[in-house]
Amino acid sequence: MNDSGARATEVEVVVAGAGQAGLAGAYHLRRAGYEPERDFVVLDGSPRPGGAWQFRWPTLTYGKVHGMHALPGMELTGADDRRPSSEVIGDYFAEYERAFGLRVRRPVRVRAVREGDGGRLRVETSRGVFSARALLNATGTWDRPFLPRSPGQETFLGRQLHTAGYPGPGAFAGRRVVVVGGGTSAVQHLMEIAEVAAATTWVTRRPPVFHEGPFDEARGRQVVALVEERVRRGLPPQSVVSVTGLPMTEAMRRARAAGILDRLPMFDRVTPTGVAWADGTAVEADVILWATGFRAALGHLAPLGLREPGGGIRVEGTRAVRDPRIHLVGYGPSASTIGANRAGRAAVREIHALIADAPPRPSQPAFAAAV
Repeated sequence: MNDSGARATEVEVVVAGAGQAGLAGAYHLRRAGYEPERDFVVLDGSPRPGGAWQFRWPTLTYGKVHGMHALPGMELTGADDRRPSSEVIGDYFAEYERAFGLRVRRPVRVRAVREGDGGRLRVETSRGVFSARALLNATGTWDRPFLPRSPGQETFLGRQLHTAGYPGPGAFAGRRVVVVGGGTSAVQHLMEIAEVAAATTWVTRRPPVFHEGPFDEARGRQVVALVEERVRRGLPPQSVVSVTGLPMTEAMRRARAAGILDRLPMFDRVTPTGVAWADGTAVEADVILWATGFRAALGHLAPLGLREPGGGIRVEGTRAVRDPRIHLVGYGPSASTIGANRAGRAAVREIHALIADAPPRPSQPAFAAAV
C-alpha cells in the first residue's frame, strides 16, 4: 500500500513502540503536559501489551528474569515468581497503560518515516498517516532476529531455529542440540534443554565472561560509557552481554560444574548431520538453536538517511545527530530496562525544547492524581 496521497493526522509527537522505552517516553510526555490522542499517539506493532516480553517462552518465569526495572510512576509489586514472565510483565504493562491513560493503538506498524510538509515528519503506518513535529522511536529489536551465515548452513538435515522462535525445552527431548551464542538467552536455553536432550553442545565466538557479585552503579556507568562511545561514532550498538559479561547465578554454577556450560569455539562449517571445525572435530546434531541476538528494528527510518558509514545511527543522548526530530530510546546505551526509563525522560525534555514555540498545554489533573 502506498500512503503518499493519504491525508495525515496532525500531532506533536508520534511514539513508535509500546515496550519499556515507549511507555516510559509516553509517561514523560504526559508529565510534560501533552495529552494522548490530542498531542501525541502511541503506536505498537504487537498484538497485546508487554513489548517483546509477550513473546518469551513459557518456561522463562518471572523469577528467572534478570534486571527487570519498574516503569516510571508505578512499581511492579506482588508478582508470582513462578508465573511466566510474558504474563507478569504483559499484565503490568496493560495496567500501566490504563492507569496513565496512554491509549496505545495496536496493532499498528510504522512502515516509513519521511520528510513531510512545513518541517514536519510524515509517519506512514498500517493504519493511516501522521504528521508530527518529532518521533520518539522505541521499536526495539524483537522484529529483527540476527541469524549469522555459516558455510554449509543450507545443507543441514535437522532443524534450525532462532531464540525468537524458541518454544521451550520440551521440543528438544531426546535430541542432540547445538546452542550457538554467548548471551543470557543461550545460557538459559542450555540449562533447560540439558535436562531433556540426548546431548547439548555450547558454541560461542568469544570465550564467555562470567562476573560475580552485584552489578553496582559504578559498573553500570562504565558499561553505558562504552556503549555510548560506539553510537557517538555512528557504529551499530554491541550486545549488552559483550560489555557486561554474564551474571553468575547459583543455577549457572551448578550447570558449569555439571559440564553443561563447557564451551567450544565457533565451528567452521555446518554439515548435513551437525557442525565441524577445521581441525577435523565434528559434533552430530539434530537441532541447531541460534541464540545469536537481535538488531535494532529501524528500517522504517531509512527514507531519512540517518545511517553513518559505520552502519549505525549516530546519537547524542537520544537524539539522532542527522535529524534532531528523531529520538531513539531503547537503542544503544538505553537498551536496558533502567536505561529505557532514563532515556524516555531525556528524550521528552529535548522534544519539548524542540517544539517550545507551541501553545502551552493545559494541566492534566487526572494524570497527576494517578501518579
